Amino acid sequence: MKHTNQLANEKSPYLLQHAHNPVEWLPWGEAAFQKARSEDKPIFLSIGYSTCHWCHVMERESFESEAIAQVMNEHFVNIKVDREERPDVDRIYMTFVQHASGGQGGWPMSVFLTPDLKPFYGGTYFPPQDAYGRPGFVTLLRYIAHSWQNDRANVLKSGESVAEALREVATERQDEEFKQLPWDEIANLCYRQFAASYDGGLGGFGDAPKFPRPVVHDFLHRYFAAGGPEEAIEMSRHTLLAMANGGMNDQLGGGFHRYSVDAQWIVSHFEKMLYDQAQLVVAYLEMYQLTGEEIFAQTARQTLDYVARDLTHENGGFFAGEDADSYEHEGADHKEEGAFYVWAQSEIETLLGNDAPVFNAYYGVLPDGNAPPEGDPHGEFQGKNILFRSGNIEEVAAHSGKSESEVESILQQGRALLFAYRTKRPRPHRDEKIIVAWNGLMLSAFARAAQVLEDENYLAIARRCADFIRSELWNENNQSLRRHWMNGPAQVFGFAADYAFLAQGLLDLYEASFDSEYLFWAEDVTRALNARFYDPEHGAYYDGEDTPDLLVRLKEDYDGAEPSPSSIAALVNLRLAHLFDDDDLRRTGVATLHTFSTRLQQVPSALPAMLNAAIYAGVPPMHIVIAGEIDSPDTQELLRVVHSVFIPFKTILVADEQNDLAHRVPWIDGMEPLDDQATAYVCRNFACQRPVTTPEELEQLLMSEESEA
Repeated sequence: MKHTNQLANEKSPYLLQHAHNPVEWLPWGEAAFQKARSEDKPIFLSIGYSTCHWCHVMERESFESEAIAQVMNEHFVNIKVDREERPDVDRIYMTFVQHASGGQGGWPMSVFLTPDLKPFYGGTYFPPQDAYGRPGFVTLLRYIAHSWQNDRANVLKSGESVAEALREVATERQDEEFKQLPWDEIANLCYRQFAASYDGGLGGFGDAPKFPRPVVHDFLHRYFAAGGPEEAIEMSRHTLLAMANGGMNDQLGGGFHRYSVDAQWIVSHFEKMLYDQAQLVVAYLEMYQLTGEEIFAQTARQTLDYVARDLTHENGGFFAGEDADSYEHEGADHKEEGAFYVWAQSEIETLLGNDAPVFNAYYGVLPDGNAPPEGDPHGEFQGKNILFRSGNIEEVAAHSGKSESEVESILQQGRALLFAYRTKRPRPHRDEKIIVAWNGLMLSAFARAAQVLEDENYLAIARRCADFIRSELWNENNQSLRRHWMNGPAQVFGFAADYAFLAQGLLDLYEASFDSEYLFWAEDVTRALNARFYDPEHGAYYDGEDTPDLLVRLKEDYDGAEPSPSSIAALVNLRLAHLFDDDDLRRTGVATLHTFSTRLQQVPSALPAMLNAAIYAGVPPMHIVIAGEIDSPDTQELLRVVHSVFIPFKTILVADEQNDLAHRVPWIDGMEPLDDQATAYVCRNFACQRPVTTPEELEQLLMSEESEA
């Protein structure tokens, strides 16, 4: 008989995946808490997300088991939370799990709480039976239940001590001693910390598994632009090349997988997340500006095209991501990781015929599969191949006796044939939540690409995303956001990350479109962010609003796979302050930097995005104003020059005949075209250089400004 629990009424794809487990799951909320209190049971809290591989494994092994469900239902009130829907809840209990386990965390997250939501035991994935040196889930359930019944006082004492520790973290004050922070020294230390973890042979930072952390690249680029050594750019360039050439990059369809399991960048964890695509696109675009190497522009385009094709709602928003697991073929009885992406050599030979040897040589295809043992310890990909660029065109041409143009043609045709064949395979599950925060990041990526790659289609996609969020998830009357949309807006209200990342995306969209409605909306979103989440007493931004279902309100202090809300909020406030010369916004941005002063001086590599904001705050405001009609060829020529140069600390404005910015930015009111030609005004600290009208003059002026930065 098919079970149905109360998750069936939810919108979250992750919760709906568990709606037919025999576990009597409840969604996070007062009804579940009241049940725990009235039945005098501890809470088992399981947190994950719909494209999480190990979440699927634990569901299959434990939550679909009638016997295990019986133990769970008898002794616990069981609650499911989608971490993407409630990042504030996830952050609280992940903080506990990481501290309890010496820094280890991940999903699924499994936490046991008292009925008043205080955690007393937690971990991540548990096998159903004792294995891998871990207690089995059933063993753990029975142990916790026994402790609750027979050792209640110690359990409650443990929960209270954890709650007190979390409250101390939540009220950490800025250190008055460091009001004048040595930002140059902190940035230098951050660079040295990244250099110490850099893999000079294979690229990346740290040991395998190697996770993309785009904020590292953002920092290295800005550190170099602010006068840092060329080694900063080479570390970033090497790593971005390794990722682009490796199996982490979908060589057929574009888009990056979550991380590389092995150090050589061959074996991936095949999940694809929107936030990775968005931030990596920006990193590749900036590297293209810095080096002019086409591979970086090409990789950005392929990633953007993947998102436009496979992760975009028909009305303009972007979906959250795609699963790592899928069925190998129609009718298969279980899903396998990477089944959609991997190939047997025989499949490629059948599809490509005589061209297969060239294709296989370039993409590292081997008869028995190409996964290195350290990346495939369980033999999941035995006999299968993960496509990666193992050689280069010149080497393959020399070995095959073909010309380089012939090799390029074979590779292009081969990719098209394999891609078309792959579309007939069962696709991985797609999480169709449209999350505001991640859409804000993707909005930045498409807007930046429209500038750097001069592609109007990317600008149109960015506009449609912004318009979707405005119509579906933004409430103009009370200046508020909903967290996400899936067949309608969610009941969950937005978090600090939603406001901060959206504001950043809108500022980038303004600088791509020069449509002032996006600029003024960015200001509204930022002021709503400050009103709802900024802590005026202790500084910085809470993750979420103060709601009764939270044990504490926390502030993220780590720029990880996503930057922290406080880091982006600081930068957004400073960008608007530079634009509008607004002291209140400037003070808020700078105060946020000081809130994390102790952590920044000790481990600046934990907060590279915040250091980007600090670098921005430390340079005199730079404005580039183009006076001319936005659609005229001479205006576009000047903008093309501006977008070709990597100057991360600039603000770009267009003053046209309407010039509806003049009432907010009065100092641009007198900036007009000279001799009926579009004219560029380059200004530092509100003092402007001699206006110029030709692309050559502007390029020379920008290069001199860049050298002085």
